[in-house]
Amino acid sequence: MSGRSHFDYVIIGHGLAGLQLALALCNDAWFSTKHIALIDPLDKDVNDRTWSFWTAKPTPWASLIHKTWTHADIHTSAKHIPLNLKPYTYHAIRALDFYTHAFKILNASPTIHIIKATVKETSETPTTVSITTENETFTAHHVFDSRLPEAYFSSQHPIAIVQHFKGIVIRTKAPVFDTNTITMMDYRLKDGAQTTFTYVLPFSKHEALVEFTYFTKTPVDEQTYDHYIDTYIKTYLNVDTYDILEAETGQIPMTTFPFQKYSTKRITKIGTGGGWVKASTGYAFTHTEKKVNQIVKNIKANTLPSKHLFKRKYLFYDKIFLKVLCDENHKGEWLFEQFYSKNTVSTMFRFLDEESAFAEELKIMSALFSWSFIKAFFKTL
Repeated sequence: MSGRSHFDYVIIGHGLAGLQLALALCNDAWFSTKHIALIDPLDKDVNDRTWSFWTAKPTPWASLIHKTWTHADIHTSAKHIPLNLKPYTYHAIRALDFYTHAFKILNASPTIHIIKATVKETSETPTTVSITTENETFTAHHVFDSRLPEAYFSSQHPIAIVQHFKGIVIRTKAPVFDTNTITMMDYRLKDGAQTTFTYVLPFSKHEALVEFTYFTKTPVDEQTYDHYIDTYIKTYLNVDTYDILEAETGQIPMTTFPFQKYSTKRITKIGTGGGWVKASTGYAFTHTEKKVNQIVKNIKANTLPSKHLFKRKYLFYDKIFLKVLCDENHKGEWLFEQFYSKNTVSTMFRFLDEESAFAEELKIMSALFSWSFIKAFFKTL
């Protein structure tokens, strides 16, 4: 604790978005005299998740990469789709490595203040924001808030599902895994007529993250995840015995809820609470990096930090995709099969990164053309 009660910026939440933003501000000389507080009740001292992303360019996170792959597999009930990812590579970063790296840098800065507390309330005036925790009240020129808006919990979401999952890192006695190839989606093991798939990241020939994922409206109990993970390992990896090294779980909202409307002049919603997770897929790491860069650019241009964080056409594409998954959840396998089998890797990744040209978007939409998409298109207009 620094003893300060007023800051130039306060970041609520030590998740991916909060820490990426804090690092960006800390590493930019323009902010060298700005006092920045990070408020969160948790110690980030466990490996609670794995972040994955692809890139065709050098990444500022190179020193944190746990493993890199050049190939991917998609398995559906009907076919196997092998993908050579070039010119892209697929990377994984362990959350604990990211947390350790971030706090090493942040703790060394005299203008960064780490506050362990739970934010109870924020209130905004034309010139400042008050941030109330269980024991203290702080003020700031601007607040970046990663908490979900209260309206998210109280309002009806006509188009909304949840990406929920459990993953375990396993170690096998035999050399089971191809260390160059991830299993991006494997739909051969299903929980009924729902969109479910298995995701496998091989870290070595003997060690991998195996994750069972749902794109559905409601989560399941932990025993259900465990059942399908164990079934996949024994049936599709042909491994009877294995050691569990780590486990991670998560729930990611995939929704058309208008998160962007809850940013104001003095409070910018960030991360999951700001709608930064891509609604149709749940991808977050690269989108977070881009939005952080845009926020820094906006601040230095003396404009609203939340300006230009979203591209309307991609919000519309996500809305159509989610509408199909909401109304006909069993179509998820078919949608992803068409998406990955009828487009190049570069086209797919540029689209998912929201960097695609209109001609590429037309090609993707034509690949997904079906009565389900026609209905979803007109329902979302």
